[in-house]
Amino acid sequence: MKYTEIVADNLSKAGWSWGCVSAIDSNKRTIWIADAHRDDGKRFVVHADEKLTAFLELESATREHAARASATTLYSMRAVEVVRPVRSQ
Repeated sequence: MKYTEIVADNLSKAGWSWGCVSAIDSNKRTIWIADAHRDDGKRFVVHADEKLTAFLELESATREHAARASATTLYSMRAVEVVRPVRSQ
């Protein structure tokens, strides 16, 4: 099983719907865009130079959200949160 499949499985088990696509940016480089969303309106979108990096950033964002949400019931997030893009060197 690939690491991306493990992350995707973890996202699904945590109640997230997810998707991933590749695209060509304005500099003609391939980028990976991954998103996860829930029925409660929470959504995360990330992009990176590598597919695995995009999935790991997405998993990190959803876990961070879960930690913040469980820490307090008064915290309110925006409907869409874009995570800073990650670029490989």
